[in-house]
Amino acid sequence: MEKKELFRIMAAADGSMLRELAQPLAEKYGVSVVKAPAKTLAMIKLREPVKNSPFYLGAALGCDTVVELGGPKGTAGVMGDDFDKVSSMAVIDAAFNRQVSELDELKTVLQRLSMRQQREQELENGLYAKTMV
Repeated sequence: MEKKELFRIMAAADGSMLRELAQPLAEKYGVSVVKAPAKTLAMIKLREPVKNSPFYLGAALGCDTVVELGGPKGTAGVMGDDFDKVSSMAVIDAAFNRQVSELDELKTVLQRLSMRQQREQELENGLYAKTMV
């Protein structure tokens, strides 16, 4: 599983579900916080379609953190200010970087979650498609 896909799944996931995945890893391998979760602003960069030139739409509130899982570091950033979610995401990222023994089980759970997210997105898109004229 690529990092881009991993973070796409985790960003759309519920924070409590990620906490359930990260907590056993944190307890088993020991987590040390390198950079505590903190609020930050991120500029949203878009491309103007006519001239194909970049412009900044504005700033969005986000939070980020860096943790260490017995050696390898994990980083995470997410829009919003959910410190628990971003901390869980960083622990899971560190677990992937460390190649922990639970990695196959973790990948399976995340792939199931990805399929569920995709089905929910398809259902939502179907609802919107019904309203088009």
